[in-house]
Amino acid sequence: MSLNDTVSAERLHISFFGRRNAGKSSLVNAVTGQKLAVVSPVKGTTTDPVQKAMELLPLGPVVMIDTPGYDDEGELGALRVEKTNEVLNKTDIAVLVYDATIGICEEDEALLKKLQARKIPVILAANKADLATGQMAATVGERILRSAQNDNGGNGFVGKHSVHPQEAAAFYVSALTGRGVNELKERLAELGRSVKAPKFILADLVSPGDTVILVTPIDESAPKGRLILPQQQTLRELLDLHCVPICCQMEEIPAVLDTLKQPPRLVVTDSQAFGKVSPLIPSTIPLTSFSILFARYKGQLATLAAGARALSNLKDGDQVLISEGCTHHRQCNDIGTAKIPGWVRNYTGKTLDFSLTSGGEFPEDLSGYDLVIHCGGCMLNAAAMQHRIAVANAADVPMVNYGVAIAQMHGILARSLAPFTKELNS
Repeated sequence: MSLNDTVSAERLHISFFGRRNAGKSSLVNAVTGQKLAVVSPVKGTTTDPVQKAMELLPLGPVVMIDTPGYDDEGELGALRVEKTNEVLNKTDIAVLVYDATIGICEEDEALLKKLQARKIPVILAANKADLATGQMAATVGERILRSAQNDNGGNGFVGKHSVHPQEAAAFYVSALTGRGVNELKERLAELGRSVKAPKFILADLVSPGDTVILVTPIDESAPKGRLILPQQQTLRELLDLHCVPICCQMEEIPAVLDTLKQPPRLVVTDSQAFGKVSPLIPSTIPLTSFSILFARYKGQLATLAAGARALSNLKDGDQVLISEGCTHHRQCNDIGTAKIPGWVRNYTGKTLDFSLTSGGEFPEDLSGYDLVIHCGGCMLNAAAMQHRIAVANAADVPMVNYGVAIAQMHGILARSLAPFTKELNS
């Protein structure tokens, strides 16, 4: 896909981490060939993560992220470090940058261990190599290798990829002279190809020539002049698969079905219309929602489906977190602040307390919650969605997404999950 047709959530997220003055911003600029980040010899110049969607050859469409120093100090510095931690949650590949004239420090080693614990592939980049001595290079390389071996049973494991002894030392680069920058880019491309496995939304559910009905309500919450991202991506994939997608609104479903000589292979609806669409679709025709398709595309469908059971177990006073991966203008009938809470109250008959997070915000401590109801995650990359599920699992808090929750509350969860029976039972 080219730069113009790849949304940020589908791009590989490459993040540059390290201490202040390690030269992260300079290296980002050198790798991208652009003045993406402001550089200065003053510590702490990067005060907020800076990210840009771009084409990085020979890898392809990526999001490059420059982060504040991991060793920032003071009250404001702590807030900057918190923002850097948030970037970790959506990182596909990390570049740990350190000053080659100083060597790897405690903060670097702590960050490396954190990346390893999250199984995020790491590339070590020793910047300012034009100023480093050969002895310093050898010492730093040996220390990194020893750290990796001690933490991973002696196999030199860094992130998801085993590291040979000769590769354990960092790439020696110089943002000033350009030394090693091309080699670093080639390694990013190599790693990116192994990390970014091909994914599909519904390619395993249809065949070329199949008709698929996409129910896309145009109501007060629909963006003006365009379809929402899950609808766009599903439509595009169907066209790529040489299927015959038919887009319609709920009222048009009977007329569309009457015009077809053969039943559609699948009907996909906006989750909010689940309850009204289901009676219009014969039980012999598979029915699911965009949100459920994205539950397995971005997350773990089995985990989110299991979370639906928690809706029936809620008690008076329970805490429910509603989390959305995007920020948008909220209307009076907004799904996250109005519709979902209303449906849950009606379904459970309980008095519940609801909290809302949006965009990059997501609590790392979920111990105070009894259920998380998450959006489809179309604006989050897979790494970010998987991290949120992992946080919920670690806290033993059930998590369900909008589509699965709405299907459960309308009594059609079994039907909406039927197209995925094989994978749910595997």
